[in-house]
Amino acid sequence: MERREEERGRGEKGSSFHWKVRIEKVPTEKSAPAQSEETVRGEETAKGEQRSHGEKAGGAERSGGEERVHGQKGQGEEKVFLNKFETVGKSGASDRFFRQEPLDAVERVFRMLVDAPIDPDEKYLGFPYYLKINYSCEGEPSEALVRKGHLTGLKPVVLVTFQSPVNFRHWKIEQLQIQMEAAPFRSKAESCGSEELCVMSWYTPMPIKNGSVVMHVDVSSNGLGPLIPKQRFQMNINGFLKREQDNTIQFTVGSELFHLVSQYFFNAPSRPLWYTVDQTPVLILGGIPNEKSILLTDTSFKDLSLIELNIDSCWVGSFYCPQADFSATIYDTISTESTLFIRQNQLIYYYTGTYTTLHKGDHGSGRWVRVLANECIKKLCPVEFHSNGSEYMMALSTGKHEGYVHFGTITDGRVSFKMLPVSQSVCEGIQATNCSIIWGAFIEGEYKLLLLVKIVVTHTRKCFQVVGYDLVTDNLSILYKLPEFIPDARGLEFLMMLQTESYTNSPMVPRGMSYNPYNNILYIWGNFLLQSYDYENFIYLADFPKESSIKYLVNSFRGELVFVTETEEIWYLLEGSYKIYRLIPSDSWEVHISLQVMRQSSLYTSNETMVTLFYEQDKLYQLMYLISKQKGRLVKRLIPVEQLLNYQLVHNHFLLEQQGAYKTLTFTNQCPFTVMRLWDLPNPQSYTRQERYRALPPRVLGASGFHNENSLAVYQGLVYYLLWLHSKYDKPYADPVHDPTWRWWKNKKQDQDYYFYLASNWQSAGGVHIDMASYEKIYNLKAEYKLPERIFLDKGTKYSFSVFLTARGHVLKTESEIGSSFQLESRLGLGVLLADPGCIEVVVKQKILINRNSVLFRVTLGDKKLCFDQGISGHHLMKTSMLVKVVGSTGHCFQNTHLGPRLQGNLVVPVLIGCPPGKRLAFDITYTLEYNRLQNKHYFDCVNVDPEMPCFLFRDKFYPFFLIQDLVTGDSGSFQGSTDSLIWTTRNTTTTEDMAFNIMSHQSLGIEWLCLQNSPCHDTIPHSIFAPEFFFKVLVSNRGVDKSTYCDYQLIFLLHIHGLPLSSKRALLFLLVSASVFMGLVVLYIIACLMWPLMVKACNILRWKINNLVAAESYYTYASSSGGFSIPSKGSSKGSSKVSSKMSEKDKAEPEQTLGKKLLT
Repeated sequence: MERREEERGRGEKGSSFHWKVRIEKVPTEKSAPAQSEETVRGEETAKGEQRSHGEKAGGAERSGGEERVHGQKGQGEEKVFLNKFETVGKSGASDRFFRQEPLDAVERVFRMLVDAPIDPDEKYLGFPYYLKINYSCEGEPSEALVRKGHLTGLKPVVLVTFQSPVNFRHWKIEQLQIQMEAAPFRSKAESCGSEELCVMSWYTPMPIKNGSVVMHVDVSSNGLGPLIPKQRFQMNINGFLKREQDNTIQFTVGSELFHLVSQYFFNAPSRPLWYTVDQTPVLILGGIPNEKSILLTDTSFKDLSLIELNIDSCWVGSFYCPQADFSATIYDTISTESTLFIRQNQLIYYYTGTYTTLHKGDHGSGRWVRVLANECIKKLCPVEFHSNGSEYMMALSTGKHEGYVHFGTITDGRVSFKMLPVSQSVCEGIQATNCSIIWGAFIEGEYKLLLLVKIVVTHTRKCFQVVGYDLVTDNLSILYKLPEFIPDARGLEFLMMLQTESYTNSPMVPRGMSYNPYNNILYIWGNFLLQSYDYENFIYLADFPKESSIKYLVNSFRGELVFVTETEEIWYLLEGSYKIYRLIPSDSWEVHISLQVMRQSSLYTSNETMVTLFYEQDKLYQLMYLISKQKGRLVKRLIPVEQLLNYQLVHNHFLLEQQGAYKTLTFTNQCPFTVMRLWDLPNPQSYTRQERYRALPPRVLGASGFHNENSLAVYQGLVYYLLWLHSKYDKPYADPVHDPTWRWWKNKKQDQDYYFYLASNWQSAGGVHIDMASYEKIYNLKAEYKLPERIFLDKGTKYSFSVFLTARGHVLKTESEIGSSFQLESRLGLGVLLADPGCIEVVVKQKILINRNSVLFRVTLGDKKLCFDQGISGHHLMKTSMLVKVVGSTGHCFQNTHLGPRLQGNLVVPVLIGCPPGKRLAFDITYTLEYNRLQNKHYFDCVNVDPEMPCFLFRDKFYPFFLIQDLVTGDSGSFQGSTDSLIWTTRNTTTTEDMAFNIMSHQSLGIEWLCLQNSPCHDTIPHSIFAPEFFFKVLVSNRGVDKSTYCDYQLIFLLHIHGLPLSSKRALLFLLVSASVFMGLVVLYIIACLMWPLMVKACNILRWKINNLVAAESYYTYASSSGGFSIPSKGSSKGSSKVSSKMSEKDKAEPEQTLGKKLLT
């Protein structure tokens, strides 16, 4: 029964369909054990896997599951779960989004694709998670709706937007998106019955990008099937989780508590939520009375966890730190991109999460680190925006260092503090004996601190000053002295503070400050509200009652802000106007509550307490603690600001007219127009700098069209490889085709028809067909009928659009109103407010369309080329804004949509001035080779050819060409500006003013290589028989020589030069050594030729003598041995003597004949 009541309480009029998005883990063998869906559904959704060990959370004490955002029009609900490999497609999951490393689980699937348009030599990886998508509608089963949507052609379109990182020195600043189409997947139901489809969902990979931990997922329909509104979900990486050895997921910052105690939240005061805007993946909130616990969420409080921190909670009270009481309460909390800060009593701790996608190394602190241990800190002050590659926060001192600020800098998770001012305290600088700093604000563009200082004059008299501190010059200056008493506005909405106004008896007690860097507005708030555009001249907004006191202020930084009083009242202000509206409590709020009670909404009860208030995607939300049926729970609840203002407008502008015997109720519409439209919007990508890729799932060769684990793994690998190509495309040498996907398919395009033939006959390997045209970069996005979230302006760039207004009544003023019958003047007026009129300008042209009772305003915003020097693409951009306002429309004009009323008449356009992201200078190697071959009549490459880095001959003139490439729009053109270099010279030599660089332009007559003495390429030693080679590390820049852009195009690349000449000394040395060796060889050859016959003859004679000696010795030895046995006769003696003589003569003649033969040959 309770679940049915909750289902009835979900919807309001309008669309009642809700997208559901959950994250499921990619199949791996080491995954968390699966858990049943019933375990994680319900109101508290404990996220740890401790439930698998028998621990259960209180069912009505946690927010989560289906109790997160019910009751809102068109709102979806997000579930972030992870499944084991075997349970992809099954209901139920239990894990968090914390894994960041790619997986190689898809590699085995790609090995099966033997005849597909992929490179078999590449290693394909996948992301750790899938996105699981389905939708629901109150009163109908979700499974039946999903099946109906699938059969009617519905395919969810998922657009993932990656948030750029803070540190631009480590990561490239880019606005990257990838658009995917979800693949239908039949769930692995154990029993399916007679239904063929049973339970199904859609799946897409959940991509992760280096440098990004905050991601937005927009889910929309493909236009078929049921009409479901577009919804946005936050998918943030939680770096404060770890997996234990038993496969359970635990928090690293403390222990998760699964039971909420009513005293933690009920009737407790609300507290502000402080974080770095658009950069923080994990939000924390303290203020739980007498508990060292915080609320932690990575989904912007759609679900959350209560964490008891593992800090020592020590308290050091001393003479220098007059701490009166001790409490375990965490008073102040600040979240940044990767680091969390807390203050407990006078102590500050920080914890850096484990984000391998952000930090080059593992910079996770592993524990809470105490900083400023010898200081007594009374307050933390946030800095909402990052700058210069870092995030900032401030800690205000008391005690021995009263009057000082500890300025904290967070860079890549590393935290450092510096005590400011450097030379003297603020009290000494303004010559105040008893003063203290109660708030601080950081002005990033001016590198200045604004400090709100309280000066105690007497025990009953206090005064306050705004003091400016320059961080560069260490100078202090008093910018503004606040009045002691609140001014008397005498019924006016606002009052200029000129020190001539009258005052009330109520003292002015400021509590804090808030600064918006986009419109340069500084607010000082307390029991009043002051507004200033220059920190010195202030406007008093009189609609806020002096009897109330503002506790904290929440700024949307999109033209709206709200503030909360000590009595938990919520007030609303639309920037550009001075009218302040009380939203809660109010008559309009009572009407809204009554309607919700009639609809039996579960998000509104009689016992409720606001925990905090915050903006998300231009919508205002409350985190509420509700008690219903003796059970407490935390829910995220939308405050319908437009609806409340509309109720107030109806309540305040009605008339009772007497018509006969009855009174008639009539309402007066105060809006000056009936229709407001935006026309002629330019294509957005040139100004928003959004790079977008498109990736469709591979085609499954099956009759049902459902995907399986293998096809989803292929989808994972293809999306991963597409983003990998994007990251590798930012290289110095430009490809022949300006597109990151060209290199992927360049060798496969000619076989496209063959792959299609295989798929048409269901012969594709692996049962999937990869369509090469389905993976591309989109360059031609069309404008929607609304202004972009922000625009980037380069030097002299203009942005134009038209505002079409149809007047209520007559569009033209009468002759009596303007005093002339020959002049046309419209009743409708359009005003434009520029935050920095010295930097940007606007031109508004009016065209009256009498036949349509309308007016068309053409608005052109342009840069004045004055306020920005050259810079790297995306670095150090100047923040400013433009406010376009229809006169008389503030709080009076609403557009009724199927999602509810929407404010009209105020258009805020944040503007960033400088070198836009996505522009680069690249070496045009293709045209350089072609032109050099043409001019030099030849081209000689190196012996060992490198296709990625061709060589150039030293003695040839070098004609380099460069491209200015726009990675967002796909434009690529020859660089027509000038560049400089230190290693070359040109015939028409031009140098910079300091004579340090030679300037080269596209009109230069070629480059001659110098390699003179003391240059790195001088006297290069060859390592082989080939001429020396040298790699030049070339820096090419247009800084200081190209005035056409704000972009400082710095290109660093390697240039391979071969055929370098030797130096004169080394050449002479090589000549002498070579000549000496050659002459030595010649002399040696001559000597050998002359001495060879004599040497041969001497050798033969020597051999003959040796032979004679050997023969004679042998004869005498034989003769002596024969004489011992017989006495030869005389005759025989003579005979032997003759024989011996003949043999000697013969042996003598043989060497002479042999020598003669050898000489002849």
